[in-house]
Amino acid sequence: MLDNLDNKFFVNNRQNLFSEILPDSLVILFSAEQFPKNGDQYFKYRQNSDTFYYSGFKQEDTTILLYKGKNTKNFEEFAFIIEPNQKMITWIGHKYSKAEASKISGITNIEFLEKFDEIFLKLANKTQHLYYSHKCNIRGIEYSHGKFSKWFDSVKPRIENLEIFDLDPFSMNLRLVKSPIERNLMQKAIDITGKTFLEILQFVKPNVYEYQIEAEILRGFSTRRAHDYAYPTIVASGKNNNILHYNTNRNKCNAGDLLLLDFGAELEYYAADVSRTIPISGKFTSRQKEVYNAVLDVHKQIKKKIVPGNTIRQLNSEAEMLIQDALLKLKLISRYDIATQKEDNPAFKKYYMHGVSHFIGLDVHDVGGKDTILQTGMILSCEPGIYVEQEGFGIRLENDIMVADTPIDMCSNIPIEADEVEELMGDLN
Repeated sequence: MLDNLDNKFFVNNRQNLFSEILPDSLVILFSAEQFPKNGDQYFKYRQNSDTFYYSGFKQEDTTILLYKGKNTKNFEEFAFIIEPNQKMITWIGHKYSKAEASKISGITNIEFLEKFDEIFLKLANKTQHLYYSHKCNIRGIEYSHGKFSKWFDSVKPRIENLEIFDLDPFSMNLRLVKSPIERNLMQKAIDITGKTFLEILQFVKPNVYEYQIEAEILRGFSTRRAHDYAYPTIVASGKNNNILHYNTNRNKCNAGDLLLLDFGAELEYYAADVSRTIPISGKFTSRQKEVYNAVLDVHKQIKKKIVPGNTIRQLNSEAEMLIQDALLKLKLISRYDIATQKEDNPAFKKYYMHGVSHFIGLDVHDVGGKDTILQTGMILSCEPGIYVEQEGFGIRLENDIMVADTPIDMCSNIPIEADEVEELMGDLN
């Protein structure tokens, strides 16, 4: 593929991990499970982000084993892969050879999966510490990894002497600040998303269906060699604007309504995350533009604050106060509403229900928490919104911003000003 990562990237990631863990330690990384869709079919496979980050492997049923000895310069790396056979190749397709797995990852010790237990237990007998992901998803969506759980239960009596650590905090710290290679991939994914958006501005008109727009987005991504959507695409017209994670994408786009798009390409597993709200007829009504510009003003103000030393929690607090002021000017809430609001249900929450930012990277909602101190090179969303259900529309505007003393807007080439959007669409009535 055009944008495949060199194995030096994965070698460097493993070296960084080795520098963080204790001597006399083992690290296990299991691949993501395949999830059944129906009958004998599976959902499209997507590798666990950490497993990819440390190895480059995209193939299912792959396990990484890393050993750091008492001597901090004593490292051993193993990868265990499926042993392909002709029947498998005929029905499913190509699987890594040992040579291919080594070339992708930079790991020299490649074995088939049947050797894993033998090598693991041999190393475990001379090791004091074991690291593995306790949640399988750093953002906290917990599920039981069936294969790992079954394996771990089988070996637990033989490794009771090992001190166990959660790998997630270590992976989080390493993945948060993006290297130049990662930033370049994310910029390419954002540029693909932006070019596709320009085509969508020409495609949208009254009476097209949300699913037709979704198909055009997929076409735009695919023809520009993006590997996938970074997340399920939101194509929300009219009252659907107000459903934050709407992705039914079946309704007709009616004249006079707004269309909220939340979409992003994925390139080498790295995500873009962009939101735009556009007028289906090519022109905003005066009220729509009033609310749009209020959201855009908040967007511009918060973007300036994505600087080293800040936190997402602080960004959220500042965004909420800016939204509150905007809602007063828009006459959506009153001073009385604010004076009588409950602490756990402030007045602005009726019109603005989500946070203004999250980290972006290998996962569209990437590693990192609300109290993580921002550092140069981290990449975050900036996505304020106002959702006016009683008026039948909502507006969200989102760009991807790199933390710096002067924040870098990676979406600066994607139109966001209301007048520019109207000019590019033309009057479609």
